Amino acid sequence: MQTEITAPVAGLVRGPVVGFISLAAAVGTAAVYPLQPAIAEVGGALGTSLASVGVALACGPIGYLCGLALLVPLVDQFSSRYVLSAQFGALAAALALNAAVGQVWLLGLVLGVVGACSSVGAGLSSVVGRLAVPDRRATSLGIVTAGISAGILAGRIAGGWLADLIGWRGMLGVFAGACAAIAVTVLFVLPPVRGSTGRGYLATLRSIPGLYLRHSALRLAAARGALWFFAFCAVWGGLAVALSKPPYSYSAERIGLYAFAGILGIAATRVAGAWTDRVGARRVILCGLCLAGLAAVLLAFTLSGTVSTLIGLALFDAGLFAAQVANQSTVLAIEPNAPARFNSAYMIVYFAGGSLGTAFGAAAVERAGWTVTALVTAGVITIAAVVTLIRRTRPGPPGSPW
Repeated sequence: MQTEITAPVAGLVRGPVVGFISLAAAVGTAAVYPLQPAIAEVGGALGTSLASVGVALACGPIGYLCGLALLVPLVDQFSSRYVLSAQFGALAAALALNAAVGQVWLLGLVLGVVGACSSVGAGLSSVVGRLAVPDRRATSLGIVTAGISAGILAGRIAGGWLADLIGWRGMLGVFAGACAAIAVTVLFVLPPVRGSTGRGYLATLRSIPGLYLRHSALRLAAARGALWFFAFCAVWGGLAVALSKPPYSYSAERIGLYAFAGILGIAATRVAGAWTDRVGARRVILCGLCLAGLAAVLLAFTLSGTVSTLIGLALFDAGLFAAQVANQSTVLAIEPNAPARFNSAYMIVYFAGGSLGTAFGAAAVERAGWTVTALVTAGVITIAAVVTLIRRTRPGPPGSPW
């Protein structure tokens, strides 16, 4: 192993290394999603109801939230390559264990561990925030965010395909093998850089709530991020309910194919990163929110047309993904030498907004219909845009995209 570097560290991650980090983030993020399309097969194999399997699957997002709070800050605390290698190794072990479980309660318990370890994508983003070339930080972050977005999409698609091909247990074994391979590769690809903070782990965790009080840029980024992630999850959560009811009554497979509209969103993350480095985060955020808000209005009235709905979803995802890249770049630039705890603080609030949006979307479609639900999300996005327009934070340090 190479001797670890203490400083300077900016510029150590570029080119092919950023590409590998994006791939690793995709695989790590995908690991929490592949069982969703195979819920019926899992229920049959474990001899339990779909509702019970659904509760077990819900342990994944809960674990992810715990991972954001407890695991992501470790990237600042210790050498990132060892932390992330261990996290991928634990993810591989948890996936392999899940492939062998015989009880639904154990499935849920292990899925909580899988969810926690799948927060590795946020840890990799923090590495890029710290080690990327300062004037290309947002561009590099856009590439990694594209990987995370691809993982969300590919996890469901590959999971369903592999489950049909080799069974859900074999499918989890494939994912476990991929994570194990990345766990080893991380040790040789990531730069040998020591942790950047001298404070203890518990002190780091205790410091996270205080970050909201001391940094207006974090408060602003977290608030508007939570608003649009609420809208994002409300649209996608409500869409599944709306399309499963009359007059559509689509199958789960057909509803799942709508996720392909997110491909444009993945492409938008790379473009948004490059433009954030050129023109600043605020303009990119406002453009992304305007695009997403208009798309939400379009979706409110075009659900009966498949093509128009796919176009609306593609534009909706592209706008919000672009805003996310630019917004997160402002968070990572607050303290470039130790960005992980800021990223953790941001993602906790962001993910909480998304959880509320998922619950709202399904309930709102049931009670008020799709049109009202989509228009409410357009209103929430408008609020995020207004907050961005009227609130300014002080310029960040050199290399800040703000």
